[in-house]
Amino acid sequence: MFTKAFRVKSNTAMKGSDRRKLRADISAAFPSLSADDLNELVPNKEEVNVVKIYAHKGDAVILYALHKNPVFFQLEKQLYPTVYTLWRYPDLLPAFTTWAPVVQKLIGGADLMLPGVVVSSAGLPDVKKGDCCAINVVSNRAPVAVGTAALSSSDMRSSGMKGKGVNVLHTYMDQLWAFGDKTAPPVTPVTDTSAQADGEMDGVECGEGGEEEVMKNEGVENEGQHGSETAAVESSCQSLLDLNLGEQEQEVETEEAKEEVQEEEKDSRSAQEQMDSLLFQCFLHALKSKVKKSELPLLTGTFLRKHMASCCPRGKHLDIKKSSYKKLSKFLQTMQKEHSLIRVKELSKGVDSIVEVDWKNPELRSFCVPDDWEPPEESMEEGENCEVSYQPPEITPLYGVTARLEPLFQEARKKRGSVIQASEVRTIVTDYVKKNELVHETNKSYVKVNPVLCDCLLEKSEYQEIEVLKWDDLFSRTLSRMQACHQLQFPGQAPVVRKGQVDSIDITVASRGSNKKVTIIKNLEGFGIDPAVVADTLQHRVQASSVLHDVPGAKDRQLVQIQGNQVQHVGRLLLEQYQIPRKYIQGLDKALKAGKKK
Repeated sequence: MFTKAFRVKSNTAMKGSDRRKLRADISAAFPSLSADDLNELVPNKEEVNVVKIYAHKGDAVILYALHKNPVFFQLEKQLYPTVYTLWRYPDLLPAFTTWAPVVQKLIGGADLMLPGVVVSSAGLPDVKKGDCCAINVVSNRAPVAVGTAALSSSDMRSSGMKGKGVNVLHTYMDQLWAFGDKTAPPVTPVTDTSAQADGEMDGVECGEGGEEEVMKNEGVENEGQHGSETAAVESSCQSLLDLNLGEQEQEVETEEAKEEVQEEEKDSRSAQEQMDSLLFQCFLHALKSKVKKSELPLLTGTFLRKHMASCCPRGKHLDIKKSSYKKLSKFLQTMQKEHSLIRVKELSKGVDSIVEVDWKNPELRSFCVPDDWEPPEESMEEGENCEVSYQPPEITPLYGVTARLEPLFQEARKKRGSVIQASEVRTIVTDYVKKNELVHETNKSYVKVNPVLCDCLLEKSEYQEIEVLKWDDLFSRTLSRMQACHQLQFPGQAPVVRKGQVDSIDITVASRGSNKKVTIIKNLEGFGIDPAVVADTLQHRVQASSVLHDVPGAKDRQLVQIQGNQVQHVGRLLLEQYQIPRKYIQGLDKALKAGKKK
């Protein structure tokens, strides 16, 4: 369950009343604990936290941590002790014993199979199906895993010790263990050494969702069969500390088997779950190794293209639409609300930016770069190649119904403030004219002006003068008296409607002392373009210095300033690479004419 990084939803201090309730729940679940034991595990005046998390498969889990060390976790209203608690109370749960090499498989996500259980002279522990139980190794009683019994003891014996024995939930060296102080298991000698003396490695198995042979007889029989009892205990503990759970050949074999278990786990997931996992991995990777504090606020689109895409393992491709989130905005909101990793803010309408990153988040701090990731090959035009995938927003002119025109649109059920396209305006006006029989009897190209059209479209001075209007004049007057609006549709985001005309990208040339020219670019954020990327790209293209300045009077907006008259290069970048329509770029006429110096 905790083989991969989990998501922390909240981390709060526990109140006194909650501590009493937790002690009562622990006492009911584990009657062998005394009152003093309960007070040690859940003290009144020491730091105890309740941490709500989501496992990588989506399971909601509650952790109870003492001094930031998890002591219990709750899954589906059932309490389970962690290995930290079991090391203090090794007899708290009935324990199954296995061989040290099997532990590596359990850490990799496998369940314990019955052929891998070492039966002592006392027999199997008495458990029922679903009971909480522990797993330890030969020569060391300190548990290394916690889970639930897949079968009752009687069913295990009747099955001939075949099949799954324990569904493993938590192990030493998994992410839950890493959430604590990462101490190693203590050396706790066994009281009955007959299992060590008489046990054999024949048929040791473990797996996840089925039987999987993890160790053959060769190279394992010799382990634990020679030396004194003390030497065996020390060897077992040292093997866990160093993750050398056998000889070198066994170590290689175990590592390969672990990769097979992980590969099987991936194959068992749906394509959507795999894409969700890949998105989360690239997200953490990008935050940990790519994003710098100085880059914030960072446009969400730039974060996806420039940072997350470069963290994708070779042979894989990020595709938001194939995930359960479908949209980048929904994915980032999940990262904000459920993980508390980032804070996203709409700095300008319809354009989201990452304004804050929690660098101390446990998920982010515990994340390690995957082994299958390789840094992408660098290109001389890295800035340009990074933005090739940019897709401009789709801009649609819209018109809002005003109070004056509301009677004209009343029959179409369009109230004041309704926003519609020009084609729909034309249809509504045409239907109104035909329904009220206002088409001129002799000349069909004219429309008779009734009282509604007179109040909506004519000026007071025209009331007595104009009795008919041409169709084109009728439509143009209607549109001119409506509120100008526009809709921006960014790829992968919900459409955004704004009042007024589109704020065009403004390019100006200014003088800076001793007749030096600089080119200034404004309003890039409105089209989802990162000013920092534009500045860096232009700096490499024209070999001139570029800087970013905050726009006076506009919060969280920046303008790009580059040395010299670079209007021609800026225009080419915006028109060809970013594919911004020419009508939304002002100042292209300020480019240098042929023969003039900069």
